[in-house]
Parts: sequence; C-alpha cells; structure tokens
Amino acid sequence: MLKLKQEQKLQQKLSPQQIQYIKLLQLPTLALEQRIKAELESNPLLEEGPEEEEETPLEEALDETPETAEAEATSETTETEEETAEEATSTEIEEEIDWEELFNNVDDLYGYKARVDRTDEDEERRELPLPARPSMIEHLREQLVLLDLNETERLIAEQIIGSIDEDGYLRRPLESIVDDLMFTYGVSVTEEDVERVLKQIQRLDPVGIAARDLRECLIVQLEAMPEDTPGREVALRMLREAFKDFAMKHFEALQRKLGVSEAELKEAYDLIQHLNPKPGEGGDVTPQQNYIVPDFTVTYQDGEFIITLNSRNAPQLRISRRYRQMLEQMAAEKKKGKRTNGLDEQTRAFLKNKLESARWFINSINQRRQTMLKVMKAIVELQEDFFKYGEGHLKPMILKDVADRIGMDISTVSRVVNGKYVQTDFGVYPLKYFFSEGLATESGEEVSNREVKALIQRMIEQEDKRNPLSDQKIAELLARQGFKIARRTVTKYREQLGIPVARLRREIVLDDQQEKEAASEK
Repeated sequence: MLKLKQEQKLQQKLSPQQIQYIKLLQLPTLALEQRIKAELESNPLLEEGPEEEEETPLEEALDETPETAEAEATSETTETEEETAEEATSTEIEEEIDWEELFNNVDDLYGYKARVDRTDEDEERRELPLPARPSMIEHLREQLVLLDLNETERLIAEQIIGSIDEDGYLRRPLESIVDDLMFTYGVSVTEEDVERVLKQIQRLDPVGIAARDLRECLIVQLEAMPEDTPGREVALRMLREAFKDFAMKHFEALQRKLGVSEAELKEAYDLIQHLNPKPGEGGDVTPQQNYIVPDFTVTYQDGEFIITLNSRNAPQLRISRRYRQMLEQMAAEKKKGKRTNGLDEQTRAFLKNKLESARWFINSINQRRQTMLKVMKAIVELQEDFFKYGEGHLKPMILKDVADRIGMDISTVSRVVNGKYVQTDFGVYPLKYFFSEGLATESGEEVSNREVKALIQRMIEQEDKRNPLSDQKIAELLARQGFKIARRTVTKYREQLGIPVARLRREIVLDDQQEKEAASEK
C-alpha cells in the first residue's frame, strides 16, 4: 500500500554564484582570458574599465511597479522642474551616445571591444595566421606519385596509409588489409602483394614509416643509408641477429655474437641511437605551440617580497555606462507614472537578468583575485628561503599547510595551485613544485623529497656509465649524506623522474687509447 509522508532535512548546496566562482578559480591565465572574452560577448551590460559609482540603485529602479511609480509621481511638488532637468540630462545622453552607430555597427554590437589587457603588439601577434601543414597521411599520399604503382597497387597503398597509427606504425595484420580490399573494392590480392607495396611505402619520407615493430623500423632506416656509413653493417647485424641483447644492453654478449671490438660495437650502437623510433610523430596539421604564461610574479627587493598577479587574471570590469543610462531613463519614466508596453517590459526583464549576471561575474573575478593572492602570499611565506636563494632551499609543504595559514578549505587551495605558474628570480615554476612531502635526516631536520630527487638525479648523471648505480647503491650513498631512505623509496623516486633501471643505463665508454685506435682505423 502506498504511503505519503513529509520529512525535513538539511542539505548543503552551492549557489550559482559559488559555482561560478569555483569554476573561475581553477582557470589558468589564458583560459580565464577566453572566459572573460566570452562573457563580454554574451552580456551587453558588462564592459571593461574601472568601476563607477552608481548614482541610482539600479535594482530598485528595475523592481519598481507602475503603481508605485504613479503614487510617487502624484506626491511630487516640483514635477515641472524635475522634468526640465531630466530633459536636459536626456539631451546630454543623446549627444554623448550615437545610438544609430551603436546598433548598426556589427563589429561592436554592444558598444565595447572584447580586449583583455592586451597591447597592440599582442593583438598583432595573435592575428598572425598559423602556417598550414599537411598531416602525415596527406604527406604520404602526395608521395605516392613518385612510386610506379598500377591501379591495384595504389588501392593497396591507400589502404596501408589509412591503417597507420599516430606513432607511424602499421599494427594491422596484412591479412586484414587483404580482406578489406576484397569487401570494399572487390579487388583480390595476396599478402605478398601487400608486402611488396608496404616495402615501397616504408622508404617514403619519413623513412621507416608503416613499420610493424621497432626492429623493422630501425632496420629500414639503416638500409636506406649509404653503404659506406660507418657502423651500418654491424648495426644491421646487431638488429637482425641479436635484437634481444641489443634491447637489454648486454654489450659483452653482443661483442661475442658479432665478433667485433668494443669500439666497433660503440660506433654501431651510437648510429642506432640517432635513428627515429617513432617516425609518425610531428605530422599534425598545425604545430602545437605551448607557451607558459605565469599567473604570478614574485621578486625580492630591498628585503621585501613583491607579489603581483598577472593583469590578465584581474581585468577591470564594470556595468556598461550606456545601458546604465538606459536603465536610469526607464526608471525616470516609471517615476513619472508612464506605463510601459509589452516590449519595454521584456526589455526591462532582460536588462535586469543581465545586470544580475554581470554583477555576479564581476564579484567572482574580484573574489578570485583576492583568493589567489592570499594563497601565493602564504606559499612565499612558507618557502621564503627558496624565493630568496633558489633551488636547494625547498622545504616540505602540503596543501593543508597553506589552507590552515589562510583559513580556507584544502580544495580551494588545490584549485588555485592546479595549472598555475609563478615567475621568480630563478625561473618559472608551477605552483605544484612547491608542494612536497618531507624526509627526516639524521640530524632530525626535515628536507623536501624534491631535494632528494635532485640528489638522485645528480648521482645518476655523474655515475660510471659502464657500471651504473643500482637503487640499493644510491640508497647507501644517500645514507652517507644523512638521508634516511629505503631502497624501494629510491626506486619510486627514480621512476617518477623517468629514469630507467641501472641495466638500461649502461653505455659503451671507450678510454683515450681506444678512441685513438678507433680514429686511426677510420
């Protein structure tokens, strides 16, 4: 049996203003610039410029009813004088604003230009068109005319090119290409036919494209080199006869299997190292140009830190003067008891909605600016030594440290930090760089794990490449410097730095005598 019941409960819900503020807070500088531009284009009551004092409370004017306006109009004792003053004001408004130009100018529909703290030079640079570049697929298709292909072979070539992955490899079985040609075009070919066309495509630019694995990709590039290239023959034998030992860097085994000297092996190995393992990369239609625009600038001058926010982060916005005058004029008509028609009522509702939206947006931008400066100031205070002296002076710090210092939630600090950058006297750093866990030294002092990672990286850069340091050895060396760190922690930090294990860091290093002998043989 159905039952109806009523219950009362409390729920936390974000208001539209809070949601808008949160979304703006997590935007980096360039994304915020685009967001402001979009808001300027969609809201005619919003424009750039310093805020102006409001002579008339616009919300009250918009909320007045015709009946209220009539009552106020009858109680006026100096109505004639006021009308004269209003007519003079209206005349000044008409002289100041060219309404015909305002509504007929398509390029400036709402009486403002969508510019966000840009110089003329910035605008000119933005308008420069990016050069169009053909995609990798188009680049390969353009080269097909260089091959002597009949109609069937050209269909095979098109099918192969269309099956190439983003990194330039052909990972589809040749059998699938044969089936596709039969079902799509009704053309019967064999795998040998596809293999023959594939070999020709692999010699196109870039050489090694459409290879089925790394080994084939490298071999194709070596085969395309002149036969007298130093190290070419040994390199080909290495890939064909001992690829596993090559991949695992078993140099002693390679010398035995190939019957070559260490100098010859190094020459061949170095040649392979200069080949392109991913020939498909770099074939986008347009080049990716990623620029970092710092959100903050921190400088240390005369014993004080100067923290500034990028001007694009906090442009001055205001309610449009033209629409403010329009609203004031409507309010004046209401006070005189003039009833508005349906069109004016719709206009009044539209303007009221846009006015509220503009004020919310301006308040959110201002609140965002204040929050970002608070967070940046707290980071500078907690990492004072770093901003004074640079790398090597980073202290352990987590989001909670900043949140507690400024009295805000951790999620708010996280939104400010994410994707933001700061320009310092020592370079540009992401804000996330300053947050790290701490490690205790033997003296009891806490050190940032970023400093430990930097030590590990320097150790590996300076290690003997013939006999690289193992993770256990690195842990022992750190222990001698007073850092209490386990081998598994060293492994974790090494992997985070993108450094391979010791075995894969091995290199063939010749002494001075061997280098002289190798040079004389050439």
